[in-house]
Amino acid sequence: MIVEGFFIEDLDGLIFDVKGLLHPPNRVIAYLRYFPDNYGERERGGVRYRKVYSLAERDAILKVKKPEYLYFDPVFGIVLEGVPRKCVARIYDPREKLSQLLKRERSELAEAAVHLALKIARNARIPLSSIGVSGSILVGLAGESSDIDLVVFGEENSRRAYEAVGALMAEGEDVKPYDEIGLKRLYEFRLKDTTMSYEEFVRSERRKHMSGLVMNYDFFLRFVKFPEEYGESYGEKRYKPLGYALIEGIVSDDSDAIFTPCRYVLEKSRVLDGVKKPVGEVFSLRGRFSDQAKEGEKIIARGKIEAVTSEEGEYFKLVIGG
Repeated sequence: MIVEGFFIEDLDGLIFDVKGLLHPPNRVIAYLRYFPDNYGERERGGVRYRKVYSLAERDAILKVKKPEYLYFDPVFGIVLEGVPRKCVARIYDPREKLSQLLKRERSELAEAAVHLALKIARNARIPLSSIGVSGSILVGLAGESSDIDLVVFGEENSRRAYEAVGALMAEGEDVKPYDEIGLKRLYEFRLKDTTMSYEEFVRSERRKHMSGLVMNYDFFLRFVKFPEEYGESYGEKRYKPLGYALIEGIVSDDSDAIFTPCRYVLEKSRVLDGVKKPVGEVFSLRGRFSDQAKEGEKIIARGKIEAVTSEEGEYFKLVIGG
């Protein structure tokens, strides 16, 4: 299993974060996150690394360093970043990382990550082995400003963990929701690719149980289904991008809202601008769009319209967040 939350490293030391649960047989769809650079701000084993943030920057660097990793995927109908499996030198499993941290001396950041994982497992009554430590801690490249990225694997484990974190935040002891200062900081970080007003952002974030502070460190939780729970395997459906649109609709099913990838089934949807297609759902591979809307709420969303075809027919969805 190599899925969302995992990282991989290629033969030349480039480190990628894995995206989604559907991967072709000969590649892992994963996006460049760190690469060796003498002027990089991170260091591991005497080697300096640079962290890459935007998707455009990741593509630009790969065009120079590894152009063969940019490929057209016939199932998803677009150019993706994907590391050939023969070029994968190391797989970073978040669950193995947590197990390792439990057995050794830890930094204060790692101690907070372990503390949060233990509290979630205990309060949610789920196996500790279903929780993993992802992000910079996973690959040994945490810096002074690093936060904590935890992943919970499995549908039932995730739902229990989500509720447990909400209860822990309500207690407000060492697991706390963001205060006004924290929310402003998070909004400023996301401002470059969000069009939400600050007021709407705060309203949305305050009802989520996915990010906050533990022992004064920022944390973000990702909930990921097991591949067998996802209900789709690579190639069962085909995706064709049709262009961009602004839509509105009513969320009729939010049962997959907390997961990465997340999905919101719509009713009474209509296109306000752009490609005119009957959109049946909103979908995103980005964790920031998880738990964004609840069943019965009216939403407005902007993104890419995709036609999805399978043996059962065709439908249309809106993909947000790239």
